[in-house]
Amino acid sequence: MKNEYKIAIIAIILIIIGGTILSSGSGGSERIDIVGSTSVQPVAEKLVEEYKINHPDANINVQGGGSSVGIKSVQDGSADIGTSSKDLDDNEKQDLKEYELGKDGIVLAVNANNDVSDLTKDQLKDIFSGKITNWKEVGGNDAEIHVVSREAGSGTLDAFESIVMCETKIKSDAIVQSSTEAVKQSVKQDENAIGFVSFAHMSDDVKSLSVEGIAPSSESIADGSYELQRPFLFLVKGEPSGDLKEFIDWVNGSEARKVLDGEKIVKSNK
Repeated sequence: MKNEYKIAIIAIILIIIGGTILSSGSGGSERIDIVGSTSVQPVAEKLVEEYKINHPDANINVQGGGSSVGIKSVQDGSADIGTSSKDLDDNEKQDLKEYELGKDGIVLAVNANNDVSDLTKDQLKDIFSGKITNWKEVGGNDAEIHVVSREAGSGTLDAFESIVMCETKIKSDAIVQSSTEAVKQSVKQDENAIGFVSFAHMSDDVKSLSVEGIAPSSESIADGSYELQRPFLFLVKGEPSGDLKEFIDWVNGSEARKVLDGEKIVKSNK
């Protein structure tokens, strides 16, 4: 009887030890929350997917919300990595460390049936401000231009306003969408629409315009000849450590570069 009791005690101890080992192996990884730009979000998700191939226990969660949300979230500690598709100003930088994934172009997208193929930056400013209202004014058909923009806090919007609009406001009755995909859908469904979207997420169902005679491409973004471009950033508060540092180090390595190349995130050669 005593032997049976000892065996039972040993079995319980082994179960407890085994459970502890399994717990540390499967759930012991530090949770990493990535929050921010909806343009960067699909790229971040792809990076995490690839990272998990050799780090299956990694506990990494990716969310959108916009660049401003990403910057604020990493500043206040509610996210481990903030993502931004715009350059940070001095106030936003504070204690943040920036890791640039690469450059992304901002593409002017129109319906596939639109005859216009090239616009100047001045024409774009006039279209988005409402000064030019008909496609015939820029060489297209006699039809009203329907402007599609992005929501406040969007890094794509911030970059477009900085590069194209300068101090000029986008027209108040522009259609506002909350993501690159939503802008593309608006343009795809409306022959007279124009919007700006991420080069990384362009597709053949909408048409991209050249700007100042330069078509958006990996080469023209890399060498800077296509002027409408912005950075894709990972932001960390202070120096990363532990699992976060391991992930960031991987993101800066050759395996991640292959993923970024596949996602059309361009490494600058300027």
